Amino acid sequence: MRYALISSKLKSSSRLILFALLLAISGSLSAQKDQRAALEQKRQDILQEIKQINTLLFKTQKQGKSVLTQVQDLDQRISAQENLIRITNQQANLLTKEVNNNIRKIDGLRQELVTLKEDYAQMVIKSYKSKSQKSRLMFLLSSQDFLQAYKRIEYMNQYAKFRKEQGISIQSKTLELQTLNADLLEQKKQKQLLVEENKKAKLLLSKEKSNQHELIATLKKDESKFATQIRSKQQEADAIDKRIDAIIREAIASSNAKSGVKNTSSSTFALTAEAKALSDSFTGNKGKLPWPVNTGVITKRFGKQRHPQLPNVTTFNSGVEIVTSEGTSARAVFNGTVVKIEQLKGANKAVYIQHGNYISVYFNLRNALVEKGDAVTTKQDLGTVAKNPVTGKTTIKFLIYKNRTRLNPADWVFKM
Repeated sequence: MRYALISSKLKSSSRLILFALLLAISGSLSAQKDQRAALEQKRQDILQEIKQINTLLFKTQKQGKSVLTQVQDLDQRISAQENLIRITNQQANLLTKEVNNNIRKIDGLRQELVTLKEDYAQMVIKSYKSKSQKSRLMFLLSSQDFLQAYKRIEYMNQYAKFRKEQGISIQSKTLELQTLNADLLEQKKQKQLLVEENKKAKLLLSKEKSNQHELIATLKKDESKFATQIRSKQQEADAIDKRIDAIIREAIASSNAKSGVKNTSSSTFALTAEAKALSDSFTGNKGKLPWPVNTGVITKRFGKQRHPQLPNVTTFNSGVEIVTSEGTSARAVFNGTVVKIEQLKGANKAVYIQHGNYISVYFNLRNALVEKGDAVTTKQDLGTVAKNPVTGKTTIKFLIYKNRTRLNPADWVFKM
């Protein structure tokens, strides 16, 4: 009797340990599932980026594009492909962990099923030995008093209930085991697909880098000529930036004069209560603003950058440059008021929109669909982005200022 009691306690303890283990594995699997979904979203984003790069930077360009442009475009595609390989590797590694966790969970369930079936078999044997109504009746009639008889009836009911629950539990665990086995096969299949995709991506990347090395060799042969070309383009960009800075100063001075501020040389906007509310709203949407075009690929980012192939050449970009499809309209990134539309000398139109003490600038538009003083809303079309007749690229330059300070648009626009 004592041995049976100890054996029962050991089995109960074993089941508790198995249950705790299964709970821990289940929690881990749930977290991994969320992580897998996040990685898959990143992979899809990169695949979409590669698709746009192929469409916007390679299919729509003319054959006679410069070596510098070819190198820059290849850099874009190689970087995206490297990111794709990195994310796919992370997905494959995560699937390996999930497969291993499922294997452990399956082993745990099998052990639990063995224990449940052993317990159930003993119960069936015991029940068979005392199955007759006469045996049960004798068991009750042999009670010493009414209380003992009541307890024996209660015991028989609980025993029957427990036996039924054990049977249901076995069915449930068997079904769970079958589901896990199916999941395991699907996970192994997904991992194999990812591995195959990575092989193709690495092969393509190898070819791209081979092409890039040939182009870089051409650059190195005549480095001084290409460096001069880059510096010349930078001077043109600097001249446009100075003009944009001047427009911002004029906008601040004009706004402050209307507000009755005597010092019109101030470097900050004097805000009304309404303008301050708009400014606060713009600040609150940092990182959430929509893109200034519906779709596109960033070809130049904000700030100072050293040329990847010509280390002695440094460039600076006051905003971000985005290549988009022909005929695309620029759109306002937030509610505001058009404070200036300008045809820059030697360039296309620029639209300036004030959002309290912030100004967003949309440069290189073929036409303007708004006028100075117009109130605009988020995502409202402002004008058609111009196409470069030489490169075939449709490019917009987008800038954000807070008063007279240039800001990095990538900090403000969602997933830029």
